[in-house]
Formats: sequence, structure tokens, C-alpha cells
Amino acid sequence: MSEPLVQKTHGMKRCAVVGIVGRTNSGKSTLLNRMVGEKISIVSPVEQTTRNTIRGILTEDRGQLVFLDTPGLHKAEGTLGTLLNRMARHASAGVDILMVVFDGANRPQLEDDGWMHRVLTMDQPVVFVLNKNDMRPFYDQAFKDLWDAICKEKEATREVSWISASAIHVAGGVDVIDRLFALAQPSAEYLFPEDIVTDYPRKMAIADVIREKLLSRLHQEIPHELGVRVDQIDEGKGRWNVTVTLMVNRESQKGIVIGPKGENLKYARLCSEPELSDIFGVKVALELWVRVEKDWMKNPQLLQQMGYMGVL
Repeated sequence: MSEPLVQKTHGMKRCAVVGIVGRTNSGKSTLLNRMVGEKISIVSPVEQTTRNTIRGILTEDRGQLVFLDTPGLHKAEGTLGTLLNRMARHASAGVDILMVVFDGANRPQLEDDGWMHRVLTMDQPVVFVLNKNDMRPFYDQAFKDLWDAICKEKEATREVSWISASAIHVAGGVDVIDRLFALAQPSAEYLFPEDIVTDYPRKMAIADVIREKLLSRLHQEIPHELGVRVDQIDEGKGRWNVTVTLMVNRESQKGIVIGPKGENLKYARLCSEPELSDIFGVKVALELWVRVEKDWMKNPQLLQQMGYMGVL
């Protein structure tokens, strides 16, 4: 595991809960992993990779930052889409600092405009992160022009911090962390113990790792119609046997997930097991089953089992 990318400093400790929001696929999860120094949130080129609010925790000499990484805001379709958007908006309320991540490699989109409008009504400090500054063209001025136009239209004055970053670079999160600590308030004690980097439920963490591996294999064949539910964790001495159900909407998708001679399931298992073993410090053995569950994304009971109903 890599070390958090921060300069160690001494002095009064500062603590803050930071809500990370933004349009889907803007690089929020990659940036979170970079800042915390651990793989907390899964990373995939497929939109809507993050389906739960994940709490990552960075503790160092300056204090502690607790990050809420949210699903990317997008045009909602069905029950699951509505829940993901609700989670994203929910995480922006009640945090100490709001961090809005923009995809600087693309021109501003409708969702970016929406977050800028929403920021005008918020009281907490706001940091606008223009991510992917390693890409060309980089539309930083387009985002700043949009913000200026919105403030002018609403006749509003709102101070925000602008930071350009590249989550894929080793030092990509240093400037962001520096600014967040500068905005954090002094605190007598940490919000969480110093030796943990997340309190994300382990069943969700296991499901996320497996889904990431399958998405990297399947690409756009089953973009958002794959559900991963961890049914059981049998804890033996030095070994966990984990039973997992992979849900699809249609019979035709079952063969795609399994793959020729089970190649896709084998790939997901062989890639996930060592990563999960490293995360939990115990040998993890996976048993993967594929089940056809029509319209599982509209089934409240199944969504609750996978952790998507927590904000209802």
C-alpha cells in the first residue's frame, strides 16, 4: 500500500468531513484513492462505477480528513438511478467542506452547471477541483467562465477555491489536501481512530472489488445491469470463504457474465481474491454464482441487501 501523499507538518490538529461530489466519471474515486493512499473506492472507465457513499479517512500530523465519495450525478433512470442521485445530493448536506470534482478534459455539462447552482445555496466552504489537468485540451477556463456567468445571473457573490489536479499522477492530490486542511477547523480529537482508512462495510467492499474486475472485463456489454451481492462470509482460521451472487436482468446476460467456459467468472475470481486477501489480511476464497433476476434494479428488497437503500 502506498503512503498518503502529504507533507507532514506539526501544529494544531484540524478535522473535517469532506463531501466529494460531481458528475459521473469525473475521477472522484481515483482522486480519493490518491489522497488517502489506499484503494478505498473502485475505479473503472464505466460510468456509475461508485454505487455507495464510501467513507475514506486520511489521518496525519495536521489532523484528519473524512471523505464521503458519492455516486456520480447523472440522468436518473429507474429506482437505482434515483437512489444513486439521492445519495450524491445527501452527501453534500451536513459536511464541513464540499469538494466538487469536474472533468476538466471535457467541456462543462448540464450536471456541472447543476452543482455550481447548488453551491450558491450552501454555507460551508467549497473547493472546485478541475481534474485531469494532464489531458489536452484542458477546459479550465470554460468552467471558470461558467461559474462567473452563473454568479452574474443570480447576482450572487460566493467564494470558492479553484485547484487543478491529476488523480493519476503520484502527487496529484497534494494541493487538494493542503487546501482542505487549510479550510478544516481546529479539533480536540479525531473523528475516527488513527489506524483506519475506511469504515465501509466489508460486504460492500468485497462486492465493489468483484464488480470492478467484471466491468473491466465486460466493458459496455452489461453497463449498469450487473448487481453484486455478498450472501455469506464464513470465517475460518486464516481463511474466509465468501459466497457471492451476481445478478443480471435477462437470461442472455447470464452467458455474457459467465463467459466461454467460465472465463469471465474465473478472471473475476483470480483477480479479486489476492486483492481482497491483501485488504483484509486473511486468505479470501470466492464462490461466484450468476442469477437472472428481472428488473433487480427496481426491487427495493434486493437494493437494500446491496446497501443502496440507506438514505431512504
